[in-house]
Amino acid sequence: MAINTEKLSMILQHFVTATTDVQGAALVTPDGLPLSASLPGGMDEERVSAMSASMLSLGERIGVELARGNVDRIFVEGNKGFGILTGCGEDAVLLVLASETAKQGLLMLEIKRVLAELKLVLS
Repeated sequence: MAINTEKLSMILQHFVTATTDVQGAALVTPDGLPLSASLPGGMDEERVSAMSASMLSLGERIGVELARGNVDRIFVEGNKGFGILTGCGEDAVLLVLASETAKQGLLMLEIKRVLAELKLVLS
């Protein structure tokens, strides 16, 4: 079954434009290939996709080695904002970029909402 990349793009674009403090988002395969992205200007979609998949893979291995169980998300916090990686079913990884002013609880709720929407399209 083919993936509806147009629908995925619409969902991501709406998520980025309608969610306060979200600056970008990308949906990538576990192999690091981009499925859809709405990233800030100047970011290389393929490079971001490859790094996202690598980080999730490494995070999962760390979770196993440290006996922490399955990893739900990987949270990167810098002085200019957040990068959150979350699994989106078996076939995709969602990366969300948010500003440093983002309210983490609200952001996590919005990510949970968009994940449900994306999973419907991917299934």
